[in-house]
Order: sequence, then C-alpha cells, then structure tokens
Amino acid sequence: MLRRNCLLLFLCFLFEQSSCAPVQSRPGQEWPHSQTGPSAAGRNGGSRGFQRVKRGWVWNQFFVLEEYMGSDPQYVGKLHTDLDKGDSGVKYTLSGDGAGTIFTIDQTTGDIHALRSLDREEKPYYTLRAQAVDIDTNRPLEPESEFVIKVQDINDNEPKFLEGPYTASVPEMSPVGTYVMKVTATDADDPTYGNSARVVYSILHGQPYFSVDPKTGVIRTALPNMDREVKELYQVLIQAKDMGGQLGGLAGTTTINITLSDVNDNPPRFSKSIFHLRVPESSAVGSAVGRIKAHDLDIGKNAEVEYNIVPGDGGAMFDITTNEHNQEGIIMLKKPLDYETKKAYTFKVEASNAHLDPRFHSFGPFKDTATVKINVLDVDEPPVFSKPSYTMDVYEDTPQGTIIGAVTAQDLDAGNSPVRYSIDWKSDLDSFFDIDPVRGTISTNELLDRESIAQHNISVVATKVNNPVLTSRVAVTVHVLDINEFPPELAMPYETFVCESAKVGQVVQVISATDQDLPQAGQRFSFKSPQEGVKTKNFTIRDFGNNTAGVVALRSGFKRWSQEIYHLPVVIEDGGLQTLSSTSTLTIRVCGCDTEGSLLTCSAEAIFLPVGLSTGALIAILVCIVILLVIVVLYVGVRRQKKKETLMTSKEDIRDNVIHYDDEGGGEEDTHAFDMGTLRNPKVIKENLFRRDVKPELGLCSQRPIASQNSADISNFISQRLQEHDGDTSAPPYDSLATYAYEGEGSVAESLSSIESVKGETEEDYDYLNEWGPRFKTLAGIFGERSESQSDVRSSTATENKH
Repeated sequence: MLRRNCLLLFLCFLFEQSSCAPVQSRPGQEWPHSQTGPSAAGRNGGSRGFQRVKRGWVWNQFFVLEEYMGSDPQYVGKLHTDLDKGDSGVKYTLSGDGAGTIFTIDQTTGDIHALRSLDREEKPYYTLRAQAVDIDTNRPLEPESEFVIKVQDINDNEPKFLEGPYTASVPEMSPVGTYVMKVTATDADDPTYGNSARVVYSILHGQPYFSVDPKTGVIRTALPNMDREVKELYQVLIQAKDMGGQLGGLAGTTTINITLSDVNDNPPRFSKSIFHLRVPESSAVGSAVGRIKAHDLDIGKNAEVEYNIVPGDGGAMFDITTNEHNQEGIIMLKKPLDYETKKAYTFKVEASNAHLDPRFHSFGPFKDTATVKINVLDVDEPPVFSKPSYTMDVYEDTPQGTIIGAVTAQDLDAGNSPVRYSIDWKSDLDSFFDIDPVRGTISTNELLDRESIAQHNISVVATKVNNPVLTSRVAVTVHVLDINEFPPELAMPYETFVCESAKVGQVVQVISATDQDLPQAGQRFSFKSPQEGVKTKNFTIRDFGNNTAGVVALRSGFKRWSQEIYHLPVVIEDGGLQTLSSTSTLTIRVCGCDTEGSLLTCSAEAIFLPVGLSTGALIAILVCIVILLVIVVLYVGVRRQKKKETLMTSKEDIRDNVIHYDDEGGGEEDTHAFDMGTLRNPKVIKENLFRRDVKPELGLCSQRPIASQNSADISNFISQRLQEHDGDTSAPPYDSLATYAYEGEGSVAESLSSIESVKGETEEDYDYLNEWGPRFKTLAGIFGERSESQSDVRSSTATENKH
C-alpha cells in the first residue's frame, strides 16, 4: 500500500509540472470577426474596426488520476490566455461534462480542480469547453475552445471469468495435448496504458492431468491413458493474473469440471465361470428358466452385451436373449422338458460387445464365455395314455358285457403310481359302456343299435392312486358295425300303369329297392316273381343285375272296361351273409295312352265320353260346373241368412222371454237340465217353476198371475212379476235372469209362433217310441212323463170345476 501511494504522489508531481508550463499559442488560428470587441481593440493599441487577431492561448489535453484519495480537491490544470495581463481583467468560464459538479475553475487564475474521485471504468474521459471573457463587459475575448480531461488508469480491477464455472468433457484414454476447452478472463483496466490489463493464465489445482496455455487460456490433457473406470471427474482451478503475472498484479480464478467420456475399452466379463440353474419339467415352452449376466465396466452403448449359446449338446433345448434395461442374459425354454427322459443339460454361453472400438483391438478379444448347467426338477404329472386316441369296433346287438377293447395309461414319474380308469358320465349319459377300473378294458353295457346310433364318442379318465387330483383324458370312438337284420323293400310306392296299347315284352315300370342295413361292400339286391316256374299270362319281373328290375308285359290287348287293376307280387332278396327277403305287391292300372305312349287317363268312365274330346276341354267343363255349384251354395246361404233375420229379433228386444243359465246339461240322460217351457209365450198359462235340486211339493206350488189383457198399466204388471219372483220359494239356488217382457193384448189373428202350439196339443200315446229300440228310450220317457203330467192337470181341473 505504501508503495502504491508513493507511485501516485510521483505521478501527481509530474502532472503538476507539466500543467504549470506556459501555454503556447497555435499559429494560424484566428479570432472570428464577430467576437472582436471594442475592449479588445483598445487593448491592442486603440485600433478600431475588424482586425485579424492572433490567438493568444491553446488548450492541451489534461489528465486526472482515478481513484484519488486525497482530502483536498485534485488539481487538474490551468487555463491561461495571452490577453490576460495579470490585472484581473479576464474571467475564465467552464462548461460541458461535469462542469460545476465534478470540475470547477477559478475565474481569475484559470486553475481547474476535480471535486471528487473519478473511476475510469465508469467514464474514461470528459469533454469540456472553456471561455475567456472581459470581466467588466462579459464579452468574449477569444472564441470558445473545447478540451478533454482524461481519467488516467490505475490497476484497480482484477481479471474476471464471466462464464464460469465451466464444464467440459474429453474421451478417456486420450493422448497428451488433447484439446479440452478454452477459458477467457476479462480485465476492466485500460489495456492501452501499462500492464494493468495484460492477463496471464495458470493452473492452481488439477495437475498433472491437465495444462493451460498462459496467453490463450486453452486447456489440454497433460497425462496419457487417463481411465474413466479409475476416475471419471476432475476439478481444475484456473487463475488469471494481470500486470503480466508480475508481483503486485491482481488475480481472478474459476473452476472447470472436466469429465472423462466413456470409450469401449473394456470387454464384458462373467462374474463366475459356471452358472447352476434349476427348472421344473412342467415349465411352459417360451418361459424364462434363469438369468445370467456379464459385467462391462463401460457405460451406455459401450456396455451393451450380446449373448449367444455355443452350439452343443444341450443348447438346442434353450435360447437366450438380452434384457435391454440391465443387460442380463435371459435363458428361455425352447422345447418341452421331461425329467424321465433327461435330468440335466449343460451348454456354454458367450457374451460379447455389440459396438467395438478399433483402437482397442490390441487389448484382446472383447468377449467372455461361461458354462451353464441346468438341472430338471421332477414334477408329479398326470398319467400318460399310450395313444392320443382310441378307435374300437363292435357289431350291433352284441351281448351285454362283451369286451370291445382296452386303454392303457402309465405314471411316468419316479414313483410309478398305479392308475385307475373310469368313463366320464357326461360322454356316456345312457351308460352304453363300462370299463374295468384296473385293467382299462371297455365292455358293452347295453345292446347297441347301429340304426339308432352308429358311432359313440366317450371319454376315459385315468387317475393316479397316490394323487387323485392328477388326471388325464383320452377320447375313445366306438363304431357300431351293421348286421343283416332288415329285409329289403321297394325304394318307393310305385304308381305303375300299363297302356291299353302295350305290346308283349314291353317294360312298363323299372323298380329298385332299399335296405336299412349298412353292407360291408355296397348293396346287392335281386328281384323275382313268386310264380317263378309257374306260367303267367299278364306280367313278370325281369332282374337287370344292377339292383334294379323291370315289370314286363307278357301280353297285349289290355282293356279298362274288362279289368282296370292288376296285382303283381315281387320278391326282393339282399346279399348279406344271412340272406333276407321280402315280398311287395305292385298295383298296375290299365290306362289310356296316346300314340307315343304318354298317359291320357286311367278312369274307366272315360270310355263313354265323346270321342275326340281333349283333356283341356274336359278340364274347362269341370271348372264351369264347380263355378255353378259355388254360385248356388252362395245363393242358398244368402236366402237362409235373410230368413233368419226376419224371424229372429234383436238380442236387446224386451219381448225376448228366454232365461240364460249357461248350463250345458248332462246329455241325453239329463231331462231336467233346462225347462223348455220357459221359451213359451208368457200369455199362455204355465205351470209353476220348481227347483231342480229338490222334488217340489204340491202344497208349495203357486200359480202365476195372468197377464193383464187390457194393457192399461204396464208398471202394475212388472210389479206383480217382481213380487212373484221375490216370493218364489221354488226358484233355483243360483243366480238367474228373469225378463219382464209385456207383449200387449196381441192381435185378432193371434200369434203364429210355434211356441203357442202348446194350446193345441192333444193327447197322444208315445209308447210306440219304446218299440223303436234303446236309442229312443230316453225320448219315450220324456214324452211319457209330459203326457202323464198333462193328464193329471186336466183331471184336477175337472174335479175343481165339479166342486
């Protein structure tokens, strides 16, 4: 500090000496004519008018030291003009940057001082203007002149790294001198004055791994074969010092974090030479059975590992893939395992890098090999059938309990447990078959019928005795073989006819046969007539030898009017081991045919039709007849409908005197189900109604009042009827409908209804109905009772009249 202050004092002394030197005028500079005044003329010997005046003073550049720490204002310099005679007649003024605030001038002497400390880094110079005027008239003695006060720099700013701290990266194993990065420090001091801004770089921390250029700040590697796997991150401290690095200069530092980037300089390595794995034999194909890993010290894509199984004895059963996330080798099962077949597998696995760097090929092969041993674990498995499926044949109608075949299953595990057999009941709901649980033999349990079920599909279950949970199934197909049990028969009901114009030997019908049996090698039928060897005169059967036969006419001249129908028996035999036969009868009709043999008609009546009448004409005649019949039926129906409408009245007519009971009765034997007397005219004197469920007594019978003949008061008539029904004890014990219709006095001609015919009934003996047989017995009983009741009524009336 003392040394710095001494230096500042020395510089101030030199500046003051230079400022006190007399100011020399610059030749050739003139006053402007506008600024020449009378006073100036007087001072120049009393001359008047415009004169070219030689300039009397010149400004030089002033310097002021920055960061002045003195107690008094810092002296900057002195302004002086030749026109100043020392009589205090000249006044100096100052204007421009900082005039009056930073810089001040003595108006009489022209001395300039700095009022405060200045910073060159804030403002390196100030531009001001000076003026010399007459103190009395305030008129300019010389033109206004501009000058500069420059702030002289001192070393008060240290170098700075504006972008620090820095981060850089360089590949590992790089040679010495590999470029890392460049750093730059800035110094705010004046680079044109002294060494205050001349910076020199050096490393304070980070040697001997890196170096820095003192002038440029370029950082390079200084140590060969730096290994990232040994040390990845380096922290380097860089210093920048001004004054050219000399003693007393100011310095700044920054930190650089340098990372070694990875290169593929390490091969993958297995942690051990042998890997032991265990896998159950029940593992599914495609499942993972184990994991191995080769470690690579590199990172990123340089650590990517590829696994391969070296071809060998056990490698064909497995495959290996790479897990992209952790670079593990996943061993996959490629084929099913069987502990009983092979209990262990051994193979080699090779791990290698996917991305190789040719610079490091000399380091050796970038791969490693390990041995994998896989032990297969025994798993308790269900029994295994000797075949994937079984097929058996049995003849239909085979006796119950006949063995038709057997299934076999075995426990392949080490325990070799016994096996028990059963038939899944869902596959044999009707229990057609049975199975021996120990031997596995299948036998029939019912008689089989091929025509009902030709094939049975059953499922046999095998179960281990020591572990009943473990079961296996096998499909068994049973074909029911056919036996010759059905005789052949005609394939269809043939409608055979022979033309009247048929000739001898003409085939009038070709027939075939069918059989419900299923022959071993195709059907074979033979046809013949039962009169073989007997002379026939009409038809015979000719076997064609191809399961068909023909009906052959043995004569000609068939006539419908003579005989219309012929019957021909046919014997059919099949070709089974036990030949079966059947006899069918063909019905042969004699028909009329045209000249080409086409059928015209087979009816015998058609003979009497006019000759030459075609079939179309006959059809037209029949259609006309049918239409006429339909018209007649419709006409009769309409007439009947009109007649019914004239005789029957509306259902809502109050004269309807029918009581509806909705009782169907008991048939012919039930004569008391419904009283037909209800349908008679109410004007007729009727017998009292009796209850149908009890036998009425004569003392309880009450007469119904006769309807009024004058029709004067209908309401009285209805009231009487209402009282009559309310007080009637012989009414049936269920609801009934009673009408109160009043037909009036009637007409002179009286009623023409058949209901009124009751008045005119005469005694008639219906005993003759008993002679007609048992079917008329009930009817005779009904009319007999009615005759007796009417006779009793008449006799009682006569007795009353006598009395």
